[in-house]
Amino acid sequence: MANFFTNFLDKLFGRNKKVKIGLYGHPNSGKTTLANRMCEDWLGKPLGLTSEIPHETRTVYKQERITIERNGAELDFDIIDTPGIATKVDYKNFLEFGLSEQEAKERAKEATKGIIEAIKWLDDVTGVLLVMDSSQDPLTQANITIIGNLEARRIPFLIVANKIDLPESSPERIISVFPQHTVVPISALHGENTEDLYMQMVKKFR
Repeated sequence: MANFFTNFLDKLFGRNKKVKIGLYGHPNSGKTTLANRMCEDWLGKPLGLTSEIPHETRTVYKQERITIERNGAELDFDIIDTPGIATKVDYKNFLEFGLSEQEAKERAKEATKGIIEAIKWLDDVTGVLLVMDSSQDPLTQANITIIGNLEARRIPFLIVANKIDLPESSPERIISVFPQHTVVPISALHGENTEDLYMQMVKKFR
């Protein structure tokens, strides 16, 4: 009987709700690099492959049971590393990276399916890290569309201004474009300022 009431209260107050944090953003913004960084920091192993070719991640990768501990608080969650969101996928763009026409067309087809899969996952995630390349213009149709969807669904999210190790990086530009949202500048590649990101995640998603 005691277990019944404990389970009932857990469900009533959402204490058993599984936290699933999706990584969203443009292709090559550093989502998988960040997923790998978190997995290496907290599990000792990477999650997925990275490449300079856009849409290297063309299907969802999932890592369960990661625990972040900060300032006496814990965040237990699953990582959902999603394919890059783009408003247009043209196979010709892949030819520049040495792919054959057949390989390029197949990659474009898989990338399009991956975008659809990523959007469907918005029905299942409980929080989002929106990863932006801080060396690029953040005011894009894809970023605005993602944020609009997150706000409409009331999904809590943090904006991750990635690649601050690059000389042309400008996280301040992202902060000025999205002043109403929390922006955390990091370098997922080198682990710079990830401690701040972990603290913000514990505060935002617990």
